[in-house]
Amino acid sequence: MTRMANRKPKHFLWQVEGKVARIRLDRPERKNPLTFDSYAELRDTFRDLVYAEDVDAVVFLPNGGNFCSGGDVHDIIGPLVKMDMKALLAFTRMTGDFVKAMLNCGKPIIAAVDGVAVGAGAIIAMASDIRIATPEAKTAFLFTRVGLAGCDMGACAILPRIIGQGRAAELLYTGRTMSAAEGERWGFYNRLVDATALEADALDMAARIVSGPTFAHGITKTQLNQEWSMGLDQAIEAEAQAQAICMQTGDFERAYEAFVAKGKPVFEGN
Repeated sequence: MTRMANRKPKHFLWQVEGKVARIRLDRPERKNPLTFDSYAELRDTFRDLVYAEDVDAVVFLPNGGNFCSGGDVHDIIGPLVKMDMKALLAFTRMTGDFVKAMLNCGKPIIAAVDGVAVGAGAIIAMASDIRIATPEAKTAFLFTRVGLAGCDMGACAILPRIIGQGRAAELLYTGRTMSAAEGERWGFYNRLVDATALEADALDMAARIVSGPTFAHGITKTQLNQEWSMGLDQAIEAEAQAQAICMQTGDFERAYEAFVAKGKPVFEGN
């Protein structure tokens, strides 16, 4: 197992408190764009989170009133125009690996979105488990507006499952901005909160999650992702096996003992 509280990333802000990791992209003067280096460092961080014993949930937070403006025009898009196919494929696989790492890290992820969340920023929100936004949040999968397909970093697989095929198709074909109100109405955002309450709301949600049976939460996240590709019979059998595993944990026994004693269980994540 790994401890990550003292991790010192070079390309984003990182803080761990109460087993909740906070991530902020740190270029607020440019609305927090991603670079080759920040993509790779985020990918590696989420890969390492699989083994982290001191992190049970992750919260992506805005910085300077914005979430993320996507790939940096000068630091990413400019160089991409000059790359050959082999280098381009290496890049797109690397960005896809970042999303895979988010999905497979075993920790619930909350995105707290304010201001712009566009391009890869919209993808980070999409790949999170829970999304909370302010009424001012503007979300756009704008790949088509730079001459690319909407099928980037899992968008064509994940977005329709959140908001429906037709709505996803509209956003991916046009690249238009989805307002916060639309995002909440369509189920992309779990709820909207005032900007002054956004961070506290997201961290409160994370605190509630990490106070629960965190080993079981990891199982839940795994099943939410793996059951996309299963038939119903397979999914029910997979859940039967997953739940049997959870029934062997101390947290299951603690919950029973607390119920008998008419108390509240204190979960330990094992």
